Amino acid sequence: MLGKKKQKPRRPTGNFDTLISSRTTIEGDVHFSGGLHVDGHIRGKVLAEDGSDAVLRVSEVGEITGDISAPHVIINGTVHGDVYASAHLELAEKAAVNGSVYYNLIQMAMGASVNGNLVHQREPSGLLTQDKTPAANSGGARLDDDVSELAEHAGGKSE
Repeated sequence: MLGKKKQKPRRPTGNFDTLISSRTTIEGDVHFSGGLHVDGHIRGKVLAEDGSDAVLRVSEVGEITGDISAPHVIINGTVHGDVYASAHLELAEKAAVNGSVYYNLIQMAMGASVNGNLVHQREPSGLLTQDKTPAANSGGARLDDDVSELAEHAGGKSE
């Protein structure tokens, strides 16, 4: 025990107040605090209460069609919309995000996919503001643009 550095404990993974089961479809915005676990389908925005330390987890059978805004987001299912994670974002191996991702800290497993921009934001206050478009202010670049620039510097052409 001597010489071991104490690590900050991760968010509890088993403490979820609300479960949306795989047999449930919700149409409309969902506002929550605490923990929300999604096995079903949501068609609408999923928004954590302002100032909360909320956790959203989308399982491998869960699907959200709409934007997500929460401090802690864990995705192993499908999201069609933008994701705003002000504290921590975890993309597990079966995660598929079709939209831009705005994050402070990110953890991405092999197999996860993002079809959109990955935009690092140090300031959590800008992440949760839905009325603004962070992509316009952040200077985030698309992966395709970075590949094109690398090809040009290497003397090749990119299509």
